[in-house]
Order: sequence, then structure tokens, then C-alpha cells
Amino acid sequence: MKLTPDLIARAPCYLNALQDRELDLRSHKIPAIENLGVTKDLNDSLDLTDNDIRALSNFPVLYRLKTLLLSNNRISKIDPELLTNYLPNLTTLVLTNNALAELSDLQGLAGAKFLEHLVLLDNPLTKKKYYRLYVIWKLPTVRVLDFTKVARKERQEAKKLFDGKAGPSALAESIAATKSATSTFEPGEGVPLPLKSSVPTLTMSKEDQDKIKAALAKATTLDEISRLERALKEGKIPSELKDQQETQSRKKQKLDDGEQEEEEEEEDTPMA
Repeated sequence: MKLTPDLIARAPCYLNALQDRELDLRSHKIPAIENLGVTKDLNDSLDLTDNDIRALSNFPVLYRLKTLLLSNNRISKIDPELLTNYLPNLTTLVLTNNALAELSDLQGLAGAKFLEHLVLLDNPLTKKKYYRLYVIWKLPTVRVLDFTKVARKERQEAKKLFDGKAGPSALAESIAATKSATSTFEPGEGVPLPLKSSVPTLTMSKEDQDKIKAALAKATTLDEISRLERALKEGKIPSELKDQQETQSRKKQKLDDGEQEEEEEEEDTPMA
């Protein structure tokens, strides 16, 4: 469902527990951010949880907005000017369970003046080495990261790791230069080419790819879509499709065996 002016006008708007004016746009399968200019910058909080948003971009300038909730989407990209030009007064950003893969994907949050609370749990980048220290160094205004208060000792360690004598250290520069390998595509479109890796990957026939793409087109939940996309990238047949193939194969074999038995019976029947 597109984020239309009509959908925004019909969405619930109320005072939340913090007495902030909040616009509720949860669970509409919204694929992209658009048309938020019609809100006329009247909201303190915007809830876009449980949608299908892939890029944190295309915001109008919203000076009043302080809280942005985006858990359970598919965000893998952030506008490099998001917090400097469009949401300059944002203090809380929740991005739990999205698709941010590399620490360099956080560049769009750099330069924030008021961002204090940031949640990145269940994004692939949280498994990266130096994750927490890099975020603390890159976003010095953040006081609470993933619901844990940033300690002074962590700030000192982050500074030691990433501050060089004349700017960012070599480690900081190498992290910033790392490009995300995440590639997104619509169900039914071409499968992205596998990345070169020392780990061998399984090959998949075009027939199997077509079956997975057909399943993608029928998928109704984010979990199901993510699992099928991952199967395509890894060259593996999902277990449920594999079971379905085996069932169909057994049925076909039984039919073939039955036809063969009928032919043999006809050959053995003597002519009158």
C-alpha cells in the first residue's frame, strides 16, 4: 500500500505516553516514504513500524519531529543528509530488525546534533567487529545505544581506536570505505549475481529459481520474503519447496509406474 495523502489523513493521531503528538502508520505494508509533507510538520513522533520500507529517504523538512519508529521494515539505505537537512531535531530513532549490513551504512546519521537514543538491534551490522565502539565514535551525541547507556570508558576506547593524529584512523577509514553488499530486488525480478567468496556456494537450476520467485510473489509476510530472498542468494532450496518437489516427484513416479503396469497387462492379454 502506497503512503498516499489519503492514508496519512485517515491514520490515527494522538498524544502518546510521553504526551507527544504521534502519527500512527503501522502495519500498512508501505514500500517507500512519500507525501509526508501533508502532515505540515505537526507531529512530534512518527510510527512506521511493521511496513516494507527499504530506504530511509524522501523526507520533507520536519523540524518538529523528535521520534521516528521504524522497527520491522527492510531498510538497507539511509539518506546521507537525513539528520542534517531533513530531520534536524530528531532525538530518538528505532531501527530494530532491518537490513543495515555494514557500519558504513550509518553515514546518513553522521552530523546529528540531537540524536540521543538509537536502536539497531537485529540488523546484520550489529554482528560486525567494533560495532558498538564505532557507533559511539561516529555518533557522539548518542547517549543510549540499543537500550544500554554509553559509558565514559566506551567513549575513551572508541576515541583511541578511531581517532588518528590528523583525522580518522586507518581502521575508521577502512570501515567507512566498506560498501554494503546488500542488494534488493522485487519478487519476480532477476536474481542478483552471487558475490565472490572463498566459501563455496550451491548452484541452482533456473527451474528452482523460478519456483522460488513464484513463492516470493505469493509471500505475505516480511519473514517469509526475507527467507526466500536469502535462499535465492545462497543458492539453496527452502525446505518447504524441497518437500513439495519430493512429494510431486513421488506422485509422478506412482503415475508412471501405474501406466507402465497397465501397458504390461495389455501386452500380456491374449487376442481373441
